[in-house]
Formats: sequence, structure tokens, C-alpha cells
Amino acid sequence: MPRGPKGYAFNRTRQTYLATDLLIARTHWSRFRGLMATDASRFTRGQGLWINPSRGIHTFAMRFPIDAVYLDRDRIVIHIEEDLKPWRMAAVRIQAASVLELPTGTIRESQTLLGDHVDIFLEHPIHTEAA
Repeated sequence: MPRGPKGYAFNRTRQTYLATDLLIARTHWSRFRGLMATDASRFTRGQGLWINPSRGIHTFAMRFPIDAVYLDRDRIVIHIEEDLKPWRMAAVRIQAASVLELPTGTIRESQTLLGDHVDIFLEHPIHTEAA
């Protein structure tokens, strides 16, 4: 997994966690690299990557499928990609402000739907705050 700040993603509408070990990709390089060259065994249930800002994603040079949840600036789910296979270009959504990349099956298991509200919390050494 890439390195960087961490946090978690909580689907407030469904009252369920999407990721409890969420890596935040904010730099140009971390957003571009994403999960490329990551082994599937290192991206398991509970993990995720929040690409912020982002209007769309790709799975080039990835070795496993993922779920993707596109969020607008209010963190409302505006688009969902389930089981996105490696070496694909996903949809670009102009309204998107960020994208959550999650292990495949997370969307189905959490019952996440369009219109759901997702809270992103960043972990700091002393406390946790909403992003």
C-alpha cells in the first residue's frame, strides 16, 4: 500500500464503515500511483484509498479488481463502480470531488447506494477530526 496520512470512511446513511484503514492520496504522485503495483493480499477488507481531489480513476498496472465510490464536495455518493477490473479506465464524473477505492465487494456488503452521505475522518497523532 502507498504511504501517507490515514483515516476512515463511514457511510452515515447506512451506519456502516466503508474503510477503517483509509489512506489519503492528496499529492499529485500519490493520486497518480494509487494502488498500482499493490498486491491484492495487502488490500483487504477494511482498507481503502481516498483520492482527493479526483473526478475519475483508472486501474492501469493494478493486479486485482476494486470497488469505487465517487463523492461530490458534500461527500454524497454520486457514482458507483463495482468490481472494476484491472487495466480499465473508469467513468469521469465532473460533479465528483473525490473517489474512494475499496476492496471489491465493499459496496455490496455495505449496501452503499447513490445519494448516501459518507463521512471521512482523518487520524492525527493526538485526535481525530472530520476532513
